Amino acid sequence: MVYARPVNVDAYLRRIGLAGPAPLRELHRAHQAAVPFENLSIHLGEPISLATDDLVDKVVRRRRGGFCYELNGLFALLLEELGHTVTRVGARVHDGTRFGPPFDHLALLVSEPDGGGPWLADVGFGRHSSYPLRLDERGEQVDPGGTFRLADADGGDVDVLLDGTPQYRIERKPRALADFAPTCWWQQTWPESHFRKGPVCARLDGEGRITLSGRKLIRTSGTERTEVVLDSDEEVLAAYEEHFGIVLATVPKG
Repeated sequence: MVYARPVNVDAYLRRIGLAGPAPLRELHRAHQAAVPFENLSIHLGEPISLATDDLVDKVVRRRRGGFCYELNGLFALLLEELGHTVTRVGARVHDGTRFGPPFDHLALLVSEPDGGGPWLADVGFGRHSSYPLRLDERGEQVDPGGTFRLADADGGDVDVLLDGTPQYRIERKPRALADFAPTCWWQQTWPESHFRKGPVCARLDGEGRITLSGRKLIRTSGTERTEVVLDSDEEVLAAYEEHFGIVLATVPKG
């Protein structure tokens, strides 16, 4: 029996601006430059599905983005099709005071086809590393996104820090994408979820980032930051299309 491939590799690679298979490092950066981190579905009243066909339709065919469960969930399938070994792991996001609940975030531990790695790959955290981080390195890892460090925590967990600030704690137990479905639903529906605070869409842009947060178009590069307030719905919709390739009929509700 011949089984259908879970993703069309060629179409996915074209979606992230690549003509063919590439090293993990290049795939990781290209994904973040082409596919935005965004929570627009929540503010457009669209249900978020983690079914493979729905993820492919949203990200590859309709050229949208998503948040961690969608982006890392789909990126894992691409990497596996390209011969990488991928472990999906849960992470607890640090809110500035403490770590959140299990399954708060989905990250990927990746070994390359030639045995290179293991790497921490994450294309779904918003501001994060442009390139994969070495999972077994405990010194500083300098990246265009900042200086990262991985630190051992209790129970075999691993903390990820950016410029000395905790980002999240990885729990090393292998998980299936379906394990994240309840938390994905909770992130969409809990009134206090930070994903419900307002629409956000962001991607890598050169060595910096471009973000549309509500009506603010923000560009950051190193320590430099500029903001432009978009006054009309027409300007907001045009910005989504121009900067993120996302065509919407209505402005996401804030």
